[in-house]
Amino acid sequence: MNSAVIETRRRALRALVPPPRLHLSEWIETHMRLPEGVSALPGRVTLWPYQREIADAISDPELERVTLVKPVRVGFTTLLTGALASYVANEPSPILALLPTEADARDYVVSDLEPIFDATPALRGLLSAESDETGRNTLLSRRFAGGSLKIVAAKSPRNLRRHNVRVLLIDEADAMEAGAEGSPITLAERRTLSFANRKIILGSTPIMEETSNVLRSYARSDMRIFEVPCPECGAFGELQWSHIEWQPGEPETAAFRCPHCEALVQERHKAGMVENGRWRATAPHVVGHAGFRLNALVSTLANASWGKLAAEFVEAKKSPDTLQVFVNTILAQGWREAAEEIDEAALAARAESFGLDAIPPDVLVITAGVDVQRDRLEIVFLGWSRDEIFVLGQSVIYGDPAGDDVWSELDDALRTVWKHPKGGILRVDAAGVDAGDGETMDRVVGYCRARMARRIYALKGATGNRPAIRASDTKGTKLFIVGVDGLKGQLASRLTRGRTVRFSDRLEGRFYEELASERLIVRYIRGAPARLWERIPGRRAESLDCVIYGMAVRNLVTANLDRREEEVASATMPKKAPAVVKSAWLNR
Repeated sequence: MNSAVIETRRRALRALVPPPRLHLSEWIETHMRLPEGVSALPGRVTLWPYQREIADAISDPELERVTLVKPVRVGFTTLLTGALASYVANEPSPILALLPTEADARDYVVSDLEPIFDATPALRGLLSAESDETGRNTLLSRRFAGGSLKIVAAKSPRNLRRHNVRVLLIDEADAMEAGAEGSPITLAERRTLSFANRKIILGSTPIMEETSNVLRSYARSDMRIFEVPCPECGAFGELQWSHIEWQPGEPETAAFRCPHCEALVQERHKAGMVENGRWRATAPHVVGHAGFRLNALVSTLANASWGKLAAEFVEAKKSPDTLQVFVNTILAQGWREAAEEIDEAALAARAESFGLDAIPPDVLVITAGVDVQRDRLEIVFLGWSRDEIFVLGQSVIYGDPAGDDVWSELDDALRTVWKHPKGGILRVDAAGVDAGDGETMDRVVGYCRARMARRIYALKGATGNRPAIRASDTKGTKLFIVGVDGLKGQLASRLTRGRTVRFSDRLEGRFYEELASERLIVRYIRGAPARLWERIPGRRAESLDCVIYGMAVRNLVTANLDRREEEVASATMPKKAPAVVKSAWLNR
């Protein structure tokens, strides 16, 4: 046998040798590339120290489940895409990625998945968006050699029925709610039962502590925490917000106070601490389920420095609304409701001497919420400063909403101009009118449609995890959907955590009883815990509804508060229009 044939045979046999099996962290750093527009640092991926063990747990065949409780700024989406890409390239399998909504699914494919596959030579061409000869490939459904990829929205659980998958990737699990068919997470997990070597990866920023999907999953895992060494004493511990302190009024001086030796460690040591950090399982008896919990204090990104996070906290703590965002997205902790019930007597005792006839100097925006009853309209006016809500007044317009008189009076009320104590004027910037009653809905929508230019909107409340307010998807309907559960939670937090809601002493006594007319409960619905606001028996809720509508439409006011502050300091009052407009043509 000549040498050429021998060499050809050697090369052929070498080609049959499978590539070495790499840990996922090694594969990502060896092969994966991030394009511009996906990452602030395009090019070869270099994982942060705390990401490597998470990645390796995802590729560990001994682990069936991986759970990650995550903040923002720690690169979970990169890990998720890296895991998906590794399975496509190295272990072709039926893969299912579950995201909260179809918009999330499409954005993930277009903004992350496709650009990374195109930028990575080892992945290029493996997922083609073009239809094959059977027409099976679409944006959210791909077939590749040896496997398939489906990217499904949790809001469409019927899409889960037809799939059997080996690998299940779930992102932002806490944004997913149980529907008529049960929890979409449970439905998705059932799709993996046919595979003995299944892999379930679930990650999310936690939202509400009582109902968090990711916190429940983490509690069933080996519960790993990331510990870093103190550069002074060498003791390991988890970086927690309680360990961060700064000089009064100077958040940029934030540093880490070691709980072991009490040394004050400056920011410049953080990179070294994180580089030498380690994961420790706090429930090592759990087998087959790795759980990881991180907060943003370990992130080495410039915008996650301790000083910047401290500055964010100083701003966030001014309002429970923004404080919850900080707790969820930076500390990766679930938000705990301050109280199940609100004490109306304690609220009434906080009344202050202000009102529509004496507007507080800090008020820069006014909104109104209107509740429609069968025999009257109820209105509550809210004043907004930069950080506080002032309940300025309430009024009732009696009459049949089917007629014109009450709507004419409402129009007059919403056109009122008030003198600001700094010399300028204020008007109603936005108003929300209840259109949830089926009998009066058409009347309300008709009234508001003609006044949308004045930011008077027809509203309908909806329960569940929803945005504070958004336009209805129904074509031809000028209706806005209000996420009442979230707004009630914000209001309850404001009422019980500090005093960022202030009350006029002109309010009627019934206002406080109606404001505290609902309580928060947690019930299991179709196997999943759900937060529900329940009416306290015997109480009415008109004032609560009005306040919620007034809070909702505040999100539609885009006024520049710096400019508004200059405007209200102006002593210029609006000129009164003449009663009769005369034509100059007659005086020729």
